[in-house]
Amino acid sequence: MSDPRRTALGAEHDALGATFTDFGGWEMPLRYGSELAEHRAVREAAGLFDLSHMGELRVTGADAAVFLNSALVGDLARVAVGRAKYSLICAEDGGIIDDLIVYRLGDAEFLVVPNAGNAGTVAAALAERADGFEVRVADETAETSLIAVQGPASAAILDGLLPEQDREAVAGLRYYAAAQLAVAGVPVLLARTGYTGEDGFELYVPNARAAELWRVLLAAGGPRGLVPAGLAARDSLRLEAGMPLYGHELSLELTPFDAGLGPVVSFAKPERFVGRDALERRRAAPPGLTLVGLRGEGRRAGREGYAVHAAGSGVEAAAIGRITSGQPSPTLGAPIALAYLDPASAEPGTRVEVDLRGKREPFVVVPLPFYRRGG
Repeated sequence: MSDPRRTALGAEHDALGATFTDFGGWEMPLRYGSELAEHRAVREAAGLFDLSHMGELRVTGADAAVFLNSALVGDLARVAVGRAKYSLICAEDGGIIDDLIVYRLGDAEFLVVPNAGNAGTVAAALAERADGFEVRVADETAETSLIAVQGPASAAILDGLLPEQDREAVAGLRYYAAAQLAVAGVPVLLARTGYTGEDGFELYVPNARAAELWRVLLAAGGPRGLVPAGLAARDSLRLEAGMPLYGHELSLELTPFDAGLGPVVSFAKPERFVGRDALERRRAAPPGLTLVGLRGEGRRAGREGYAVHAAGSGVEAAAIGRITSGQPSPTLGAPIALAYLDPASAEPGTRVEVDLRGKREPFVVVPLPFYRRGG
């Protein structure tokens, strides 16, 4: 097995004393000190993340919009220039290959951002599906870095680094909107997107300017409470926000309807996108397992793969589902988890039990997300 790839910010993480982990074939900072402190900084002030392991696929050409409508489940042709849309790419049988964000940068130009471990698979799938369209799919992952500033202080931190003429536009930038401009003199694609449940921005920057931008953001944000944050905090933040993670809540074995993402699929668009027939059948079928949130009533957390049982059921009773992601919530002060359950047990308020290595602990089904900004 080859060694994991380093991002253009690897030396910056070394200097900050990061602990690393292999994620999606990349060597990524897991934490710099306390992951709990990093989590809380994002909720209360701001965190600075290196997300350069994510993929960047530029789609251009006269048929770019109709091509993406044929390749992905969402209606990308209706996305306005300067806006973004969450979407999915599915297999013929409706299984989820990946979830991704698509930015429309021009009438005939889009940026598709898949997850790290799936970037190559998505690039190959798009290249195959491009046959017959006047379109070009360029994989720019290797030359692009992605830095995220997330948290309630993120807008104020960026405001001080913007040219006067861009400040009002960035302040008014809507969620899932993007603009191409300069931050501290560094050209970036600045998007008001994120994976933490907080206000924040993601900055796409050429590798050659990434370290410069990272240092500027770290220096500007320090007085406002910004700290560098690793993947451990990012995972606990996204779990509190009820956001799915590929390989946990999403997979080739699951369809968008299984994952509660049916609204992402557009059957109104005319294109016969890959997986459409299978998804139309799945939409009409009785629901299988349902993705829900669980909150523990004790102190012990359920983890991925742990079985969920009906409350009060005997030791021989079959499980009604399994946890896909789970850990203690720093913000709520209680264990939380995402789990796939039998629909009959998926209503909020339903009491269940999680098998924690032979001992059952009480949990209750709760609405998602667990945490919502502003209450």
